[in-house]
Amino acid sequence: MGLFQKLVQGLAKTRAAIAGGLKKVLFLGRRLDEDLLRELEDALLEADVGPRTSAALVAEVRAAWKAKALASGDEVAPFLERQVAERLRSGGNAIARAPKGPTVVLVCGVNGSGKTTSIGKLTKFLKRGGGKVILGAADTFRAAAVEQLAIWSERNGVEIVRQASGADPAAVAFDAAAAGQARGADYVVIDTAGRLHTQKNLMQELEKIRRVAKKAIPDAPHETLLVIDATNGQNAIRQAEQFHKAVTVTGIFVTKLDGTAKAGALVAIRDVVGVPVKFVGTGETIDDIAVFDPDAFTAALFDA
Repeated sequence: MGLFQKLVQGLAKTRAAIAGGLKKVLFLGRRLDEDLLRELEDALLEADVGPRTSAALVAEVRAAWKAKALASGDEVAPFLERQVAERLRSGGNAIARAPKGPTVVLVCGVNGSGKTTSIGKLTKFLKRGGGKVILGAADTFRAAAVEQLAIWSERNGVEIVRQASGADPAAVAFDAAAAGQARGADYVVIDTAGRLHTQKNLMQELEKIRRVAKKAIPDAPHETLLVIDATNGQNAIRQAEQFHKAVTVTGIFVTKLDGTAKAGALVAIRDVVGVPVKFVGTGETIDDIAVFDPDAFTAALFDA
C-alpha cells in the first residue's frame, strides 16, 4: 500500500471532520456571505485546525470573495485545499545534513508520544538511504528506555552509545557525537527522556544537551525533531510552542495519525509555530515511516 493510500485510511476521522464539516456548510449553489464564513470558521475549529489558523484561512476566503475570485460555496473547499497545502509546503521536508562529518539529530517529545519507536523507524529509514547511524541513549532516567533503544539498535544493525542508569544525559550526547565523528558515521541520532513541556527543569536539561553536543561537533544538533502524537490535537500546538522556545525545533515527526479526528492541528503547528512536518509514522512496523508529503496529506484531508 502506498503512502497516499495509508494517509487516506489513517486520516479517515480527520477527513470526516474537515471535508464532512465543509460539505455541511458549503452545499452546492450556496452563495458566499458573512453567515457562511462564520459557519466555515466553526467547521474548521471543530476539525482542530485551531482558532488562529482558522481565522487566517477564513480571512483569505473573505479576501478572495471580496476580490470576486470566489462567488459560491462549492468553490471554497478547493481554495482552502490550495491554501493549506501552501502552508504545509513552507520550510521544506528534507532532513538537515551537516556540511561535513556526522549529522546530529536530537529527538525530543512528551511522554507517550511514541518517541523511541519513531527513532527506530528513523534509523531504519536513514540506513536504507545508505547512511551509517549511531544511536545515543540519553534517556538515562529509565533503564527500560535504554533497553528499548538497544533493541532498536540491534534490529537495525547499528551501534549504540550508552551509559549507566542515572548518568548525565548531556554526557551521553557528547559521547555519542564524539563516537560518530571518530567512527565515520553519517548520522548520530540522540534519544532524550520524555518530558512535559511544562516541566521547566527538564526543558533546561534539554537545552544543556544541545549545548554539550555542540562542544563535540560544531553546529550540532543539525536537526532537532519533535515527536508529536496527532491525537493530542490543540495540546500538540502548545507542546510544539514550548519545545521550540526551549531548543529551537527544526522539524516535526508525527505519530498516531490513524484513528484521530485531530490531525488538522498539524496545519496549525506549521502556521503558528513555524516548524515544518518532516516525517510521518504510517503504521506500527519499523518500515512504517515516510517523508511528509504536504500535497498528499492535504489531498487526503479534503478528498471527501
